[in-house]
Amino acid sequence: MAIVLGTLGIDGLGEVVRVLREWQCDEGPVQLHPGDLGWFWRFGVGQTAAATRTWRRGGEIIAVGLLDDPELLRLAIAPEAQRDEELAQRLVEDVSAPEAGVLIEGKVYVEAPMGALVQDLLSKDGWMTADPWVPLRRDLSEPVPDPGLRVDVIGAEEAHERTAVQRASFDGSTFTDARWHAMADGEPYADARCLVGRNQLGESVAAVTVWSAGADKPGLIEPMGVHRLHRGRGYGTAITVAAARALQELGSCSAVVCTPGFNVGAIATYEAAGFERLPETRDHYRDA
Repeated sequence: MAIVLGTLGIDGLGEVVRVLREWQCDEGPVQLHPGDLGWFWRFGVGQTAAATRTWRRGGEIIAVGLLDDPELLRLAIAPEAQRDEELAQRLVEDVSAPEAGVLIEGKVYVEAPMGALVQDLLSKDGWMTADPWVPLRRDLSEPVPDPGLRVDVIGAEEAHERTAVQRASFDGSTFTDARWHAMADGEPYADARCLVGRNQLGESVAAVTVWSAGADKPGLIEPMGVHRLHRGRGYGTAITVAAARALQELGSCSAVVCTPGFNVGAIATYEAAGFERLPETRDHYRDA
């Protein structure tokens, strides 16, 4: 049965969210999560649909790609198709040919699940490996302690506080109130929470968004940040513990986060919050 590459209309996003939820499991590799799609949703439902690609066999989705940037495709693959030779070859062909409508010309990147056959075929086709990312996971089968920080769940009326901490945590952040509302209107946000941590004066010092994929599925932290004026006081660890606790309340079996390998401060923060490193992942890239 032929594999068909497709783009989406707005109405097709619900099906993609559903399959991404189904594919999440602790036993498999860390891969594109419905929360990744949910975080991208801040740019609007139309742009999210335009950035999503699907590969189908017999009408069923067997791979999903999100163009996080025109130069970066993030792939998720159905667990039973991770080593499917026909799919892997088709994915390599489509990401290598700009006319296929996936990646643009020039230097481009592909993030694929570690251990998937597409990784092997990209290397054989001359794609090189980029700098490592470090995924970390916290098991949620045991109670998560109190974070020792006042933490509020943010709704529409407090969205400005969540966005302000984001902008104060990441240089160049474009997270506005309007983008928070666009994100919150997305289907993945039905299983998500935004949290803001406050110091003893009530100031917003840290923030995080957590995404559940459903009961007994790994949940995602994306993103977490500490206000630049309040760093070095343990707020990052505390808000990360709060994030794990929120995911546990949402029914997640574990909490997962990924950070660049060079970001030793972030890795230390997550480890202090009870997260354990998983094997590093590497994108593949092709020079112009």
